[in-house]
This record gives sequence, C-alpha cells and structure tokens, in this order.
Amino acid sequence: MRTAYTADQIRAAELTLMATLPEGALMQRAATGLAVVCAGLLGRVYGSRVLVLVGSGDNGGDALHAGAWLARRGARVEALLAGSKTHEEGLAAFLRAGGRVAEDMGEADLIVDGLVGIGATGALREPYASLANRANAAQALVVAVDVPSGVDASMGRVAGTAVRAHLTVTMGAVKTGLLVDPGASYVGALELVDIGLGPHLPDPDVAAMTAEDVDDLLPRPGAESDKYRRGVVGVAAGSDRYTGAAVLAVGGALRAGAGMVRYVGTAPPVHQVRASWPEAVITQLETPSLESVGRVQAWVVGPGLGTDDWAHELVARVLATDVPVLVDADALTIVAREKGLLRRTAPVLITPHAGELSRLLGVPADRVAGARLEHARRAVAELGVTVLLKGSTTVVAEQDRPVRVNPTGTPWLATGGTGDVLSGVGGTLLAGGLGACDAGACAAFLHGLAGRMAADGAPLTAADVAAAIPLAMRSLRGESRSGARRS
Repeated sequence: MRTAYTADQIRAAELTLMATLPEGALMQRAATGLAVVCAGLLGRVYGSRVLVLVGSGDNGGDALHAGAWLARRGARVEALLAGSKTHEEGLAAFLRAGGRVAEDMGEADLIVDGLVGIGATGALREPYASLANRANAAQALVVAVDVPSGVDASMGRVAGTAVRAHLTVTMGAVKTGLLVDPGASYVGALELVDIGLGPHLPDPDVAAMTAEDVDDLLPRPGAESDKYRRGVVGVAAGSDRYTGAAVLAVGGALRAGAGMVRYVGTAPPVHQVRASWPEAVITQLETPSLESVGRVQAWVVGPGLGTDDWAHELVARVLATDVPVLVDADALTIVAREKGLLRRTAPVLITPHAGELSRLLGVPADRVAGARLEHARRAVAELGVTVLLKGSTTVVAEQDRPVRVNPTGTPWLATGGTGDVLSGVGGTLLAGGLGACDAGACAAFLHGLAGRMAADGAPLTAADVAAAIPLAMRSLRGESRSGARRS
C-alpha cells in the first residue's frame, strides 16, 4: 500500500531523524532530491530559466538549496523572496552558486513553489495568494515543494487560492492531503524523495491500495469451490420507478464473481432482472418478507428501492439478519430517519455520496465534500459502521484503521447508475468473505479501474462499467511488484 501521513506525524519523525544527523543534513537531502527531479523535468539544465518562489520557512530553504544546485549546473535561476524573512543559509548558498534575487516573476521554463510548507493551514495570505495565481497562469512547468501552497497537507482542504502543480515533490513520506480531493487535484504527478524518515514514521494516517494489494485480497475459486463457497449475495433493490437500479446492482454482483445472486423485489424490477440476468435466482415479493429467499451470505440493500413504508420494512428486515449488509442509496435515506437500524452485531458497509452522508450526519453537503476524511471518520464514530464515501476521491473508513483512499477512477463515472454497480461489486466481496473495509476498498478500486477502461477518454454508461469489471480483475494479475504475470 502507498501510505500517507499528517503534517504532525511528519514533523515528529523529522525531529527524531534530525537528532541523529549533522545540522542541515536533512535539508540537503531534501533539496538534492528536489533538484534532481527538477533537472529531469527540464531535460537540459544548462541555459534553462528557473524561478524559485521562496517563503519564510524551511520549505523556502529547500527551494533555495535546490535552486543553487541547478545554478551550479548552468541554469539561470532567480528567486523571488516573498516571505517576511528568508532562510539565511539557503539564500547564502543560492547567491554563492550564481543565483539572483528577482524583483518580479518574469518568464521561466520552470517555477518552483516554495512558498509555504506542510504546517500551513487556511487560505493563503498576500503576497502568496497573488503569486500562486500568477504561477497558475504562467506558461512554465510548476513544481511544488512537499505540498502545493494553499493545500492543507493533513486534510486536503483548499480554503482559497492554491498552486496548481504539474508535479509535486514530497519529502520523506506522502502527505495525506496529497491523496484526497480537493487538494489532490492540485498535485499533478507525485514524486516521493526518500530522506530516511521511514524507520521513524508511526502507523499511517491513510493508505492507498495498489493493484497488487487488491489482487492479493480478491476471493478466487479453487478446485473444490462451488457456488456456496464462492459466496451468495442477496440484492434488495429496484422499484416500479427505478427498475434499472436492480438490473445494475445484480449485474455488478455477477460480474464481480458472485457464486450466486438472489434477487428480491416487486414485479416490475423482477421482470427486468429476469430478462437481463437469467443467472440470478429471483424472488418476487408481495410483502416485504425474506422468509422464502433462501441462504444468503451478504446483502445489498437500497439502490432504487424507494423510501415508502414498504421499502422501510424491507430495509429493516435485511438489517435484522445476521450477515454483512451493504447499505446504499434509498436505504441510506431510510436509516438517516431511523439510525437505530444500523445497530447490529454483523458488519455494515454504507456507501453514501456527500449528500447522503450529510443527511446521516446533519451537516451541509458542501462541508462533507470539502473535508471528506473528517466526515467519513465522524460517521464511523457516530454510526458504528464502515463508511465508503463516494466522490472525486472515494475514501473507506473503519474504526481503528487507517482510512483507505482509492487511487482509481475517472470523471466519466459521474453518471447515473454507476453507484448501483459499485454496490453489487461490494456485496459480492462481502459474501466472498472479505471484511467490510477490505470489501469496500477493493470494490472502489475495481469499480474505478473498470470505469477508466470502459471510458477510455469518452462517455460511458453504468452498464459499460459492469461489463468491464472482469477485465479490470484480469488486469490486476499483471501488476505484481516484479512486473511478472502471475499464474
């Protein structure tokens, strides 16, 4: 997994490491790594034009030392000193190497953003905000030092203007805010420079799964497998108005490898599911009862179900079972009105978007979207469930574990029905024996990867995503660390 840490965790690790090193050695490591990355980005260093935006702190010192390294190799490097003070040693080294202090931004091939570092929170003040805007408008490549100025390194919040980097060079360890929107959208490509922090880091704040992680976790049939060993997932979804939600949720479950899908619903969605998925075992309900359904190892409840009394009773009956339940869409509206339904001993995985989570927590949706980690963790604490918060950055939170941040996806997934497919995939993984956090994180990864493959730069439909799930699963098999294809 790719792990990430808060600013406080990073600073504590740096202090521990610095106590073992000569003074200034850690900054030299960081600056050299930054300079090497910048040189690679420039291609030809000699004669290139580099502008360093320098703030008051150690972030500005890193940038100045990196500028000195580039100047010694023939780049024309200028530094715009924006802070109320400047890192003295860094500035002295910069001037000795032939760097010059600039009065204005001018033109450059590369701009190095060293305005503020990981300790900064809130909106950028002047002159930093104006310089960030001018860097964003420039024709130059922009490299951020550690974190783009204006992005909260610990949470990913962006309170106002922020630098939009083409590349962010982060030191020692990835910062949480670089992986979580809105901050992640300002990062560009992300390059990690090893400065020796590893042995001094605590448990991570968040983690992003890799293809290898997902491949290792996915349930796979063996020689002795049958449909019951592979997992039977129940799907309670769809209504007279939203028949397609049932079709998509069942499709997601089947495409993800369920041993059997037992679908329950009223006549209109039953007809659609039967026509689309003859593999599903179907129970048409006249009353919201589960007595005749048969053995189920996990449930998916909610997509397109409606929120009337009939739907409420069905949700209550599903949550009264003793197997894991994935709660989505209309079922989330129902449990927001009666949170006691979530109090159960078996695992619950809820899959809200920001609006649905806002109703569960009683806070505005824009606050949820702007602070995704904070509100996902709050929902875990208040509701006692595992939370998969959908959005531009999907996060999966569970008590006493690092939050999983999903690295896959595409903006084309923002279309009707794709969440229903995700629910089906997650339900299959729960039925296959994964815990709620692993099931949610793997489902999000596969769903995002399938979306990328299905879109390939063009619009997609939710059915396209479901169809691409097996392709996404097959693609994982070639993503081991060695690069060798697994048998």
